[in-house]
Amino acid sequence: MEELLSKLKFDEKGLIPVVTQDARTGAVLMLAYMNREAVERTISTGQGTYFSRSRQCLWVKGETSGHRQKLVSLTLDCDGDALLMKVEQTGSACHTGEYTCFHQPIVQGASLHGANALNEDYATILDRVANPRPGSYTNYLFEKGIDKMCKKIGEEATEVVIAAKNGDPEEVIYEAADLVYHLLVIMAQQGVKPEELYAELESRRG
Repeated sequence: MEELLSKLKFDEKGLIPVVTQDARTGAVLMLAYMNREAVERTISTGQGTYFSRSRQCLWVKGETSGHRQKLVSLTLDCDGDALLMKVEQTGSACHTGEYTCFHQPIVQGASLHGANALNEDYATILDRVANPRPGSYTNYLFEKGIDKMCKKIGEEATEVVIAAKNGDPEEVIYEAADLVYHLLVIMAQQGVKPEELYAELESRRG
C-alpha cells in the first residue's frame, strides 16, 4: 500500500479526485474526493470512503442510507493525480435517489453500449425493489408477484408478434423494449443476473 500511496499526487488541500464506476454496469456513479486516510480506509475496509470538503471529515458511502459501495478495484491515472474506483453498488449512488449522480443530460446521443443499458435497467429494477417508490410500475409488478409478471411477458411477446406481422420496424422496437424490460423484471425476481444471460449466449456461439 505504501508504494501505491507514494505515487498519489494530492492537491494543496491534501485531496485527490476519484471517479466511482459501477463494476457491473460500467456506469459512472459519482465524482468525489479522498485524502490519504480515506484511500487507506477504502483499501483496508473494502468500503467506499471519501473526504467531505463541506464537512471537512471522512464519510463512508451508504453508512446511513445503506447504499454502500464494495470495492472491486482502485486504479491510478497516468499523471498520478486522479483515481478510478470500481465498486459493487448497493441501491442508488446519488443522494437524490437516482442510480447515478450523472442523470441530467445536456447533450443526449444514441447509446453505443447496449449491454450497459440493460445492466443499468436491471440495477434500477433492483433499486426499486430495495427502495420502493409510490407509483412505481416496477414495484407494482413485484407486489402482484410472478403470475402477473408472466402474464405481462405473454402480452408483450404477443405485441411484438403483431408489430412484426404489421411490418412496422418502429413498432417492433417499441414493443421489443417493453418485452425486454419485463424479462429483466422476471430475471430480477428469480435472482438471475444479466451476466449469467450473457454467459449463456456466449456458450451458444458457433
